[in-house]
Amino acid sequence: MTTDPEQHGAKTDFSQKMSYGDYLHIDQVISAQHPLSEAHDEMLFIVQHQTSELWMKLMLHELGAARADIAAERLPDAFKKLARVSRIMEQLNNAWDVLRTMTPSDYTSFRDDLGMSSGFQSLQYRLIEYALGNRNLAMLKPHAHDPKGTTRLEAELAEPTLYQTVLTYAAGQGHDVPTNAIAFPVQAPHEAIPEIRAMWAKVYADPATHWTLYEMGEKLVDLEDYFRRWRFNHVTTVERVIGFKRGTGGTGGVDYLKMMLSVELFPELWHVRTEL
Repeated sequence: MTTDPEQHGAKTDFSQKMSYGDYLHIDQVISAQHPLSEAHDEMLFIVQHQTSELWMKLMLHELGAARADIAAERLPDAFKKLARVSRIMEQLNNAWDVLRTMTPSDYTSFRDDLGMSSGFQSLQYRLIEYALGNRNLAMLKPHAHDPKGTTRLEAELAEPTLYQTVLTYAAGQGHDVPTNAIAFPVQAPHEAIPEIRAMWAKVYADPATHWTLYEMGEKLVDLEDYFRRWRFNHVTTVERVIGFKRGTGGTGGVDYLKMMLSVELFPELWHVRTEL
């Protein structure tokens, strides 16, 4: 059966109106893939990483807004945005399933064409890590050639992390939070602080009394749970495709990625579970 969409009210003349493609700049998006080889699977590799960067752009948008909401004590709004970030991480995790359809011989056919380019150098991933508290200043070095990128990273380092913003809110609610943990934006990866673990133990021991902060804690755990899965999926995908070869960016490949699995973003929220 042939159906004319105009009979159902659809507009079909966009000569003078904005269309779907116009609004989304689809021509620019789908013309941004430029394989450097004749290998069939290079297109998969490019699209996988470009779509990941788009999801990370949205993550940064949501994390920045959530941080502002928490600072302004708009907690319901922040919860919605943090839940969205976790769902974005779920999409990033699912994307590894597509990349894993690429075999070692498929990847070898174009790997040399990548030169020294590597996901290790992703500016947006670094901004996400810095926003979440893994502020390793040595990781500024891969972006030193990019003045605009370096400026964005330095601007992020001048802001309190998401976790610091949560802890500042907790202090404002009368909880005992060490002043040195929230007085200045941190310039190093966050390490577990006993007093903060004790604060979370108090919250988790009586959720009804501290429901808002309890819910915030669970939102952070949920986010880190998905983030850890992303790292694990990254490790297993790389090992499946290249084994233990060095990464294109010069890292130890799988060995380096396995080391990153030990990073804890919100350690007190994980450690406190042993006490409950």
